[in-house]
Amino acid sequence: MKPGRDISVLIEIMAALRTPVTGCPWDLEQDFSTIAPYTVEEAYEVAEAISRNDLDDLREELGDLLLQVIYHSRMAEEQGAFSFPDVVEAITKKMIRRHPHVFGDDTARTSGMAKGMWDRIKAEEKAERKARRAALGLADTEPGYLDAVPSAFPALMEAEKLQRRAARVGFDWDSFAPVIAKIREELDELEAELKDHTAPAVTGNVPDAIKDEMGDVLFALANLARHLDVEPEDALKRTNAKFRRRFAAIEAEAARRGLALEDMTLDEMEAVWQAAKGK
Repeated sequence: MKPGRDISVLIEIMAALRTPVTGCPWDLEQDFSTIAPYTVEEAYEVAEAISRNDLDDLREELGDLLLQVIYHSRMAEEQGAFSFPDVVEAITKKMIRRHPHVFGDDTARTSGMAKGMWDRIKAEEKAERKARRAALGLADTEPGYLDAVPSAFPALMEAEKLQRRAARVGFDWDSFAPVIAKIREELDELEAELKDHTAPAVTGNVPDAIKDEMGDVLFALANLARHLDVEPEDALKRTNAKFRRRFAAIEAEAARRGLALEDMTLDEMEAVWQAAKGK
């Protein structure tokens, strides 16, 4: 088999990897749940390449992400559920339906996206999904309002999106001041829990109450970021990058002195850290 520019080559490669006896033992052992973490990881690597404006890496990472789609499609095909062409058909149908002002007749293209059309399109898709699932013998329970936010999102992103969606129906403070007060309240509650426990981080046996209070603090911080129109994931990424740079300065200083990092005292590390903050 030779590399190619056609998607069919990738489909054939995956089929060969998943062929019993002659395929790859590791690939044959995988299922949807074991591959899902790799799918998420590849999506993040795509985002990382974009953040670095590295288009060469982006080409590679998009290929890795595409492989994930092919992988899941192949496993579904093996179960007789659907195949890659079905995935393509579903998304092309959705994109054409949701853009009548682009793909519709002359009247639709001239009038643009009419008011209320988006809601009608979504209602049609919902009805079709219900009918399709009924034909397959699958339950189609009415989702809750917050179910539109996938629980598979990273926790910080999920928190921000849950809050943003709840705010649409008025469940929100009207300014950031009460959010800051809520953060202080949650910190007090966390501190109160910590007083009842001895060095949980050292023992490694962290009580659920502390985990819950820590989660409340993080949730409140995500809420403040939303009120300030700051993307919390982006803000934390910026701080992570800053931490990397400043710690690299400590590492470089240790090397200059001919020391291992472990040989530096905390005070020595802190002095380098503070110097790096000014650069």
